[in-house]
Amino acid sequence: MLKPQNAVPRWLILVADSGLNIFSLALAYLIRFDLKADRSLIKTEWDILSKSILVYIGVKFLVFYFLKIHKGLIRHTSTEDIRRIFTACLLSSVLFLGLGMGRYYFFDKYYLFPSSVLVMEFLISFFVLLSCRFAIKFVYTESSRDKSSSAENILIYGAGISGQIAKRTIEKDARITYDIIAFVDDNPKLKNNRLEGVTIYHTEKLLQLIRENNISKLIVAIQKPNKAKLQQVLDICLDNNVEVLQVPSPKSWINGEFSSRQISKIRIEDLLGRDPIRLSKDKIRAELQNQVILVTGAAGSIGSGLVREIAGFGPGKLILLDQAESPMYDLEYELKTNFPGLDFEIVIGDIRAKERMQRLFEVYKPQYVFHAAAYKHVPLMEDNPSEAVNTNIKGTLNLADLAHEHKVKKFVMISTDKAVNPTNVMGASKRIAEIYAQLKNDTQTRFITTRFGNVLGSNGSVIPLFKKQIEQGGPITVTDERITRFFMTIPEACQLVLEAGNMGEGGEIFVFDMGESVKIVDLAKKMIRLSGLELGKDIEIKFTGLRPGEKLYEELLAKEENTIATHHPQILVAKERTTNTEVAEKIKELIALFGTQDNYQLVGKMKEIVPEFISNNSEFSKLDE
Repeated sequence: MLKPQNAVPRWLILVADSGLNIFSLALAYLIRFDLKADRSLIKTEWDILSKSILVYIGVKFLVFYFLKIHKGLIRHTSTEDIRRIFTACLLSSVLFLGLGMGRYYFFDKYYLFPSSVLVMEFLISFFVLLSCRFAIKFVYTESSRDKSSSAENILIYGAGISGQIAKRTIEKDARITYDIIAFVDDNPKLKNNRLEGVTIYHTEKLLQLIRENNISKLIVAIQKPNKAKLQQVLDICLDNNVEVLQVPSPKSWINGEFSSRQISKIRIEDLLGRDPIRLSKDKIRAELQNQVILVTGAAGSIGSGLVREIAGFGPGKLILLDQAESPMYDLEYELKTNFPGLDFEIVIGDIRAKERMQRLFEVYKPQYVFHAAAYKHVPLMEDNPSEAVNTNIKGTLNLADLAHEHKVKKFVMISTDKAVNPTNVMGASKRIAEIYAQLKNDTQTRFITTRFGNVLGSNGSVIPLFKKQIEQGGPITVTDERITRFFMTIPEACQLVLEAGNMGEGGEIFVFDMGESVKIVDLAKKMIRLSGLELGKDIEIKFTGLRPGEKLYEELLAKEENTIATHHPQILVAKERTTNTEVAEKIKELIALFGTQDNYQLVGKMKEIVPEFISNNSEFSKLDE
């Protein structure tokens, strides 16, 4: 093992501790005699003590050695070191008391030390040992930190445990030169208090603190901050050229220890996500526990997110279906690492292959199906309508028919906001899949649809694209200055899917409250600023025009629909217009057209099934004339 540079030899610490203990014993004797001992008294006591002093030194040395008091780094003395020193001092005193009684009864009728001396020696040695350590720690901390003009003035947002840990970590790291000016916190009860010598201010004072103290950085040290308040803090910081960093979740700390190197730039995902969702965990667990559950599209963003969520509810067996070999391999490794007791099966297969799906249902007999497999990229499906029909519609039809045939309890389909008043082939294909799932619903198998918008961090999200463009120096490409989108985090979306699936009685389309829509150009500007760059100077935004089939504004409910509230504030039920059974035949006719590979025939049939499908900025717009 490598030794720290300039480390004090461990034997020297043992010797120093022994010296401090002897000093403590001498001081205890002096206090016992009220600091007025004359020579004759000293001689009398020494005659007794001379027979005990070697025992004292030996016991203290051995106890401190075996409890490894000398192993602690003095400049990083912590509460754990305090506990160990207390234990060593207490154990030594207990041993002295026991040995003293043995001496009294078996040898010369003298105790090793008077009882009053033992009590005082314990208190004094504990105090002296700690005082010396903290004095050295203080001197080291002050001398190792550069307090010159090059030190950066920083603030810590959050005066809780994470904030305290962040402060201590920063202060003991000699490699960084941060001067912690203050804590800021939303809790008004903490205002004007002090935490380890640093004043706590309410966030209403943030702008004043930044301007008066030339603040260069703010570290977010709240594990689950209120998103609205965090957004306000971020806006103030970015408007005043203050870099915003964050302390990561304790789950990512190395061996449970937090390092200053783990402080990183705050991500846009941390700002767009909302406060944690309240799930009916007991009800979901009661439904999913010990059940055989099939997740299609398991290697995708939503599919893999569902797998992670479901794994925590104790399923009997998880069947993971996808045709993407490499991502499935990665998911398999992750599950074996994070859920070692989970019973799961990796199935490489295509939902369009009816025979393969038939075999899957026969072998594993799933009781619940979460259907996330689909093509989702709007421009790609606009150029390849036959594949949208083959996967999003035929694949769903295969699974829905098999689920009904094998008496699956619930079939939960993942849809999209683009299915509402679709302007593109992808959205229309998902709307047709919704219709077929609703038509299949009965008391034997309950078919439930969930509908939501863009997911942060997903494969099709604009955020990974913007990050890549920023790393490359730009430009950032935005289709239109007016375009807006709804955003939701992957865990949030997956948790709401499970909640909706649990509450669904069959035939519903559940619509998720996506919050406020976000203007994409504003999102791009914020990501530029979070990267420490300046728009127009370091990087540009380029407007490229709407892509085929793309909307300016996404919707979650069609014009003919309204909603019914549920017990969950973020889940609504769409009152969808009724669909007659003749539509099922039209859907099968559409699938049969796949063999023609005639895009206009395929899209024309889709428009017949979904009358509200009006193409936008697409070659198929002529079909609407």
